[in-house]
Amino acid sequence: MVTLSDLPLRQSLKGQQPYGAPQLTVPVALNVNENTHGIPDEVKTEIVESLSKAVAQSNRYPDREFTELRESLASYLSNTTGESLNPEQIWAANGSNEVLQHILQAFGGPGRSLLSFTPTYSMYPLLAGGTDTEWVPIPRLENYTLTPEYVAETLKKHNPAVAILCAPNNPTGTSQSLDVVKAAYDAFDGILIVDEAYIEFEEEPVSAVSLLAGRHRLAVSRTMSKAFAFAGVRLGYLVADPALIDALRLVRLPYHLSLLTQVAAVAALKNYPLMLQSVKSITQQRIRLAQALTDLGYTVNQSGANFLLVGGFADADSVFDSLLEQGILIRKFNIPGHLRITAGTETETTAVIEAITNLTPNHSGQSN
Repeated sequence: MVTLSDLPLRQSLKGQQPYGAPQLTVPVALNVNENTHGIPDEVKTEIVESLSKAVAQSNRYPDREFTELRESLASYLSNTTGESLNPEQIWAANGSNEVLQHILQAFGGPGRSLLSFTPTYSMYPLLAGGTDTEWVPIPRLENYTLTPEYVAETLKKHNPAVAILCAPNNPTGTSQSLDVVKAAYDAFDGILIVDEAYIEFEEEPVSAVSLLAGRHRLAVSRTMSKAFAFAGVRLGYLVADPALIDALRLVRLPYHLSLLTQVAAVAALKNYPLMLQSVKSITQQRIRLAQALTDLGYTVNQSGANFLLVGGFADADSVFDSLLEQGILIRKFNIPGHLRITAGTETETTAVIEAITNLTPNHSGQSN
């Protein structure tokens, strides 16, 4: 049987593994930080009606510049951040992964590097490898935090072509101050991306969108996969100076956003207050889950996202397997003794708490 090693892969791809989050059908799936609440019924109806009309036009290519979608995204961001944004500052693609890939295609590549602070989103090194961009992982400070001084010193030293600050950070959930972003931008000459995929789950969201004016190398990446419960639609977007947006046009494929994707996203954004109603419930369940696991003796990392990184498991693999046997799928990483758990519905959170409680000796202290 032929394997990857038998193929004439590019040297930079040899030995790499594709993205590998498990895809299993289980009653409680809390491993990839989806919004398990789903889309409100009234918005579903409007989206379906919009898609039905759009199908009649599917013999034609979609709007290559996705004009209406960019207008909708600019309006949503202006309303929720208080910043005055225009469609020329907006880019979108099939998930924020493709947005980030476009940036690396335009500004990365052979002889250039991508730097981020680890542990962080596992797709960053994969995107770097796919664009022949050198991956430079720099460890975070204690409790996975970053300081302006540490970030500035690191970026001055390495001077990467592209740097990414994930805030809140995945998989740790760690929040980040705007002072870190300011210091990072001033410290080097490359493109700075602030990945805000989970920012809607912060108790008091403060977006780096507020720092865009006068910073033409700054880009703020977001997604509709999480807070909007739109993971299956695949719509990520980015806000930046119009000149940076123009650079991304050089590398995108023609008509990269399908008509159906554009139409569905516009309908969802039109109803964003309804689409975001579940955010409050999710943050409440995150707080509830954090308190319950802390009471059991585990170490719960501060999180501004819709998940928790939990430490203190003597055998994290065993706990993962035991939960899976009960129909509960969470996420394990190469962080010893740690597991990541998405905050789901009240019923799902109850199931996780009860299952971990039953696995914990004497219902207190650490799991074995």
